[in-house]
Amino acid sequence: MDITLDERGTDGPLVLVLHGGGGPATVAPFVAHLADTHHVIAPTHPGWNGTDRPDDLDTVRALAGVYLDLLEQRDARNAVLVGNSLGGWIALEMAVQAAERGSDAVGALVVVDAVGVTVPDEPVRDFFALDARGVAEYAWHDPERGYLDPATLSDERRRVQAANMVALRTYAGGAAMADPTLASRLADVRVPALVLWGDSDRIVTPAYGAALADALPDARFVVVEAAGHLPQLERADATFAAVDAFVTALPTPGADEAHDMR
Repeated sequence: MDITLDERGTDGPLVLVLHGGGGPATVAPFVAHLADTHHVIAPTHPGWNGTDRPDDLDTVRALAGVYLDLLEQRDARNAVLVGNSLGGWIALEMAVQAAERGSDAVGALVVVDAVGVTVPDEPVRDFFALDARGVAEYAWHDPERGYLDPATLSDERRRVQAANMVALRTYAGGAAMADPTLASRLADVRVPALVLWGDSDRIVTPAYGAALADALPDARFVVVEAAGHLPQLERADATFAAVDAFVTALPTPGADEAHDMR
């Protein structure tokens, strides 16, 4: 399978950055920031931005397996997975599968306003039912900053966005955007995790994020003030400070574990 990869940075520790429904542009700040000190790989999920999606690649579990295979084929060890929204779900599933395989390809998680688990009384907002104004109201702390007037978009941009939403619905399995088995399977994840959440997120609330963090054996929950579903866009300063503090505190792999994936 051909996967579009944005690969850049130093010969430092490996970071895999996973985007959500909004596409690669939504995690571009993470890629640019982390590339100063890390070797960063940021895939475009098959089906986004005009890329092909094989018919049998239709679940988060399957996509997570593809990315874990990618890390293992490159002999990666202790990679840090950074995922926002759907990307956070993929990162969680990768960590579960790595534990099931006994793989050391995954060393830590940074999960940002993720979907994917079922939390009683805290359902994921039906994103597909929202128009552009609704997305801004529910996903952003500052709705005016997040509103994108559809009338200003080119026909090509609208076509790409529509195709992206088809891919999102396919992988997520519908509006619930959750795997009912995932929360219980997270108990097998033994790597450290940072669960980072915008305090104004109304797609998945901070209470949802706290429950997700509680389901992970070794997780720290951090709230970013004055931010919604995409804190890396609204509050890059506070978001990067939390991520940098977490990543810096991770154990440094031995020289034999360092791996340049170029």
